[in-house]
Amino acid sequence: MRREFAMPDVGEGLTEAEIITWNVAPGDTVTVNQILCEIETAKAAVELPSPWAGTVGELLVEPGVTVEVGSPIIVIETAEAGAPAAAPAPAPAAEEQGAKIGEAGKDGRIATLVGYGPRPGSVTRRPRKGAAPPPAETPAPAAEPEPVSATNGHTTVPLAKPPVRKLAKDLGIDLRTVTPSGADGVITRGDVEAHVAAPAAPARPAVPSTGGERREPIRGVRKATAAAVTGSAFTAPHVTEFLTIDITATMELRDRLRADRAYRDVKLTPLAFVAKAVCLAATRTPDLNARWDEAAAEIVYYDRVQLGIAAATPRGLIVPKIRDADTLSLRELAVALTTLTDVARSGKTPPADLAGGTFTITNVGVFGVDTGTPILNPGEAGILAVGAIKPMPWVVDGELAVRTVCQLALSFDHRLVDGEQGSRFLADVGALLSDPGLALTW
Repeated sequence: MRREFAMPDVGEGLTEAEIITWNVAPGDTVTVNQILCEIETAKAAVELPSPWAGTVGELLVEPGVTVEVGSPIIVIETAEAGAPAAAPAPAPAAEEQGAKIGEAGKDGRIATLVGYGPRPGSVTRRPRKGAAPPPAETPAPAAEPEPVSATNGHTTVPLAKPPVRKLAKDLGIDLRTVTPSGADGVITRGDVEAHVAAPAAPARPAVPSTGGERREPIRGVRKATAAAVTGSAFTAPHVTEFLTIDITATMELRDRLRADRAYRDVKLTPLAFVAKAVCLAATRTPDLNARWDEAAAEIVYYDRVQLGIAAATPRGLIVPKIRDADTLSLRELAVALTTLTDVARSGKTPPADLAGGTFTITNVGVFGVDTGTPILNPGEAGILAVGAIKPMPWVVDGELAVRTVCQLALSFDHRLVDGEQGSRFLADVGALLSDPGLALTW
């Protein structure tokens, strides 16, 4: 039985996703839950499992094409007729949780779907060029695989058999630029070869060269990041304060702990101490662990700190979260940071880990930068930028000395955080990093 697997509903307002890579090819045998392909939403890359067992008949969409929810992406030939098996959900449905996708339910778990995306309206859809409607009939089956064709509502994938498609790919030819000669608009091998042999189009008048350029479509994580920071910058009135601190005592403590048996197998970075200081400071100034709810005309204060850590990845900037960070010890925070960073760099951060943050830390110091003016993560009241840690001249007890110094920059939403609260929070973080022993007195 010929079955078409359509792009699943990615949830919470997103209506499309992009095919990144196919893990199967026509003729491959697949089993239930075998990964068919990787797709990218505006939030993250996720994998789609097969709902059926059978043989891959056709790949209906090429990598790099954005597909609307409900559009067929692959044909699987199954041995028996019957109702399609439901694809397994990675987590209970939002209705069971009593929460929206990406938000915590009554049981504290984050509701997720395969292909989870941001809230409605947070991402502007990529405009796509119009195209002719799909052919009235599918080409009749032949001895070799049928031409691959698909429409996603706006974009038509050229008709071509897999061997021809592979030839075009090897030659670097975009099939959309090839004139078809086959029946029903099918592109043949001869069409591709003729396209290669054809003389180039008349050149444009020569102009003085100022160097080349490279263009990439705005999509995926980059597209979502742009929408998020633009919305945040023009919605929340940002205030940024700066503080330069002597963290020599914290670095000495780190060296002592590294020699301790309990920390020998832990990657203890300065960021772990910053994370701990932020969590402690938030208990004294809860205004920084809150959000402004415009629709309800309310300020929402959170009991727990869902700590976001800005991470640069090959797909762009993402902000995975350390859940309930304020309940973790220094060692537990260090382990969580290592895990978070490793998963982010591998590109496998689950979509649920990107939602529901309450405060963010961005470590610009790893790039040798002293400080910056960070933009708030949407829905959060504060973000702390940590600058480079380096030796500098410092006055200690009236005398000049070389100390280990770092700059902090705190941006906060002035709608709910006044200068007093923001200053106190930043001063508390600085005090704890200057003298970590203060934590015992709080």
